[in-house]
Parts: sequence; structure tokens; C-alpha cells
Amino acid sequence: MSSYIVIGGGILGASTAYHLAKRNVRVTLVDRQDMGQASAAAAGIICPWISQRRNKKWYTLVKNGAYYYKQLVEELETLGETSTGYKKVGAIALQNDPKKLQKMLERALEKRVDAAEIGELKILSPEETKEHFPLISEDFTSLYVEGAARVDGGAMRDALISASKKLGAEVIYGNASISNGILIVDGQQMEADAIVLTAGAWGNEIPQELGVNMKVSFQKAQIMHFQVNNLYTGEWPVVLPPTNQYLLTFDNGKVVAGSTYEENTGYDANVTEAGKKELLKSAVSIASSLNSASIAEVRVGFRPYTPDFLPVIGKLPGYESIYFSNGLGASGLTAGPFVGAELARLILGEETVLDLTDYAPI
Repeated sequence: MSSYIVIGGGILGASTAYHLAKRNVRVTLVDRQDMGQASAAAAGIICPWISQRRNKKWYTLVKNGAYYYKQLVEELETLGETSTGYKKVGAIALQNDPKKLQKMLERALEKRVDAAEIGELKILSPEETKEHFPLISEDFTSLYVEGAARVDGGAMRDALISASKKLGAEVIYGNASISNGILIVDGQQMEADAIVLTAGAWGNEIPQELGVNMKVSFQKAQIMHFQVNNLYTGEWPVVLPPTNQYLLTFDNGKVVAGSTYEENTGYDANVTEAGKKELLKSAVSIASSLNSASIAEVRVGFRPYTPDFLPVIGKLPGYESIYFSNGLGASGLTAGPFVGAELARLILGEETVLDLTDYAPI
């Protein structure tokens, strides 16, 4: 039986392990459980269709990522994994400039031609906007996107890992390194037909041991979780302001505000006062009542990026049996599960959905 070792247990590595385990091969997932893993911290928005990013390769990836969630969640549920953190709740994109709102609608309508999962699109009045998300405090008009969803990154990752184990995968929580061509996990040598590197913000470490620079960089993100009382928040849509911040909700009064985009922080996973002030200011500018809400926690994660902010998927340069995928950045929860499925297909010699030469490591 063929065997594969996946190093890095964020949502991408967990998805890769799951999709390999589905093929009845031997899979071992190794994760170091570093503080600041992006998947564990993230509360994600699945709504790629209204982005103004013009990179077609990026959009193709995230469009397929959003489309794939329905199938994946159904598969996980059949395996008893019902706590995935995923729910289609729609999104409201706030905008008070009528011209910009109309252009946003036109972009979404154009993309819906090839992405029917976008669903209904309509412009909401300030009253309708507030009806969808009662905490909204200003007179915002908005674009409603029916097909958008939210996902809890930690819950989805855990569901994928649990499903992988049910399918026979082994999970090791330890440190992996490669020395003189030998893979060592916590002092023990391990062998496999192929190694898969999906280590996120720590993605440079093993390639550098092999003399390869994959140029993985990262941003620190802080995300604030509020607790509000006496409101049924479980069905509220994701809120996308004109800035790069957002609000989303989960059951039981949890409201999540994100996020900061911090450069050159190193692996400092501490919450900062500056980060809390930025998040609170942004959240209150949209929903002033959050000023008096309880702050339940602030999470920290490191978003990994590769050159040109385009994810890479393929063989590590110079190595036939080592695969590398990284750089999902802020799109990690949208694209991660799908990229894991594509990576598994590539490794096993199956036809991929995308032309992965567009994302090959260089």
C-alpha cells in the first residue's frame, strides 16, 4: 500500500490528509501545534464573487473553493462530522455610494453566469440592511449575496482530521524535519512514498533544510469575539464593509470582528492593545452597540503568503517525491479544503479540476 506523510495540520493539510485517506492509501498527518496557526484562529467568509481583485488565477481558485463546500460538508456529515462550523447565511456588502454599489452588483451578476451558487443578488435599503443584521447602527445600503457562507476554521479543520482518522489516517503531534534526506519526527525516522508540505506560516523551514527557498511570508491577524445577549445571531449574514474588515456571527450571541493585517511581527502570538483598539474601532463604526458588548476573546493567527499573493500547489523544486502547497493568505478558509482535494489528486496522478501549472512552485 502506498504511504504519504502530510506535514502541517491546518485546514489545507487536514483536507489533503482527508482526501488521500479517502483513496485507501496509508496517510500520516504530522502537526507541531504552533501557537498562531491561521486555521485555528480564523472565522471565515465564503464570498469570493464580489472581490475587486483582478487576478484571474486567484479568482478561479476561490470560486472553486466556494463551490466545493457543499459537497465536502455533505461528505463529512455522512461520516458523522456534523460540527464543521459551516453555514450558508448570505452576506451583506455595505456601501453608501450608489455608483459603487451598482458596480458591485454588476460584477456579481457577471460572475453569476458561471457561478450559479451565488444565488439571489439584490440591493437592500438601510431598513432592509438593518433587518438582516440588527446590530448595524448606520444608514447603510448594501448588496445582499444569498450564496455566501461563514465557517469556523478550527471546527472545519477538526472535522477533516477526525474524518481522516475514521478513514484510517494516523495523526502525530510532533516536530518534523528532514536531515540528509531522512524524515525525522520527534527523533524517529519515517518513510513514505511522498511527503506533502502544508506548514502555512512556517512553510520555509523544511524547504530550507533541503536548500530550497520557497519565500513564504506572513501577516499577523488579530480577531475579536464579542458576546451579545438576548439576540438570536445564528442566522445573520456576514457583513462586509467598504474596508477590509468584517463582522460575522455564530450561534448563542457570538459576534466576530476581524481582522488586523500586521507586517513584520515575527511569530508573536500575543494579543496587543493596538490590535484590540483597531478591531473595536472598526466594529463600533458599523455596529455602535458593540461598544458595550462583552469581549469574550481575541484570537491571533498568521496568514501565509507566497510571491504575488498567489497560492502555490505542486512539487517542491528539485524533488520528485515532495509536494508543497502554501500561500492561501486571507483566502485560506475559502480555498483550503478545495486545494487539499486538488493536491491529493495531483499526488495520486489523477486529473485535477484546475490546470495546476498556473500555481506551480518556482
